[in-house]
Amino acid sequence: MKVLCIGHSSYDITLPVSEYPKENTKYRVNKKYECGGGPAGNAAYLLGKWGVETYYQGMVGNDTFGNKIIDEYKSVNVDTRLLEVSKEEDTTVSFILVNEKNGSRTLFNYAKKRPELKPIEYDFEPDIIHVDGHFYEASKKAFETFSNAIKVIDAGRINDDLLELCTLVDYLVCSKGFAETVAKERFDFNNNDSLKSIYEKLEEKFKCQIVVTLEEKGCLYKTDDKIKVMTGLKVEAKDTTGAGDIFHGAFVYGLSKNLPLEKCLKIANITAGLSVKKIGSRLSVPNVEEVYKIYDKNR
Repeated sequence: MKVLCIGHSSYDITLPVSEYPKENTKYRVNKKYECGGGPAGNAAYLLGKWGVETYYQGMVGNDTFGNKIIDEYKSVNVDTRLLEVSKEEDTTVSFILVNEKNGSRTLFNYAKKRPELKPIEYDFEPDIIHVDGHFYEASKKAFETFSNAIKVIDAGRINDDLLELCTLVDYLVCSKGFAETVAKERFDFNNNDSLKSIYEKLEEKFKCQIVVTLEEKGCLYKTDDKIKVMTGLKVEAKDTTGAGDIFHGAFVYGLSKNLPLEKCLKIANITAGLSVKKIGSRLSVPNVEEVYKIYDKNR
């Protein structure tokens, strides 16, 4: 299957720290981790690394960071013919502080408001389109052009354009924060009625297959008319950056292999769990063989 990923790419510079910095204080760090980032960008990277025929449509600047991102995609055979290299806009850069004690991260993202991608004509037909909502016009055009493709969205930050795209997809895979904001209700993990209420509010609004990522608690989904929680992989987290993006990429991988929903989710859960054991989003993408090894042990 051919997968088209449309959305954001950034360049991540990650610094491990022993505690969150205090204001007006100097710190010295002896390690740094650099790699590409961004929701759809990370998903595309994983898919390419796992051997899926993947095309990435997005934007980087005509600069050193942009060139490094392009090289990363090419290293895993992601097709970059649709990647727009802007002479006017710099590549988005994220500076990330990772607390070595608990794996939490604080992210500073430098990015101006992105212009829309330039209109293009596709010279191939994707079977799956995965978007993160950063480029509304390009995403909507792809959905309309390839009406028979399986459409997936990574829903995080909320705005009107993203909410509209969510009504056009077959699979809405959203963050815990997105679900709570749309449902206007907070999750109470000690109360099954809370989980059911939030899921049903999402389902009523978007009318598609919905998956809610719940961070270390796994994911919330529905199958055979039953709302369920699939628990996540129990690991000691070193860095949670990009774990959600990696979950989405692994989920789309499952779809590309025509796997049933619960197997797609199990693979995604394992992959995201493995990713937080290492620092750096794309640096932490495991090999697919490692994921299946754990999957086969836990059938």
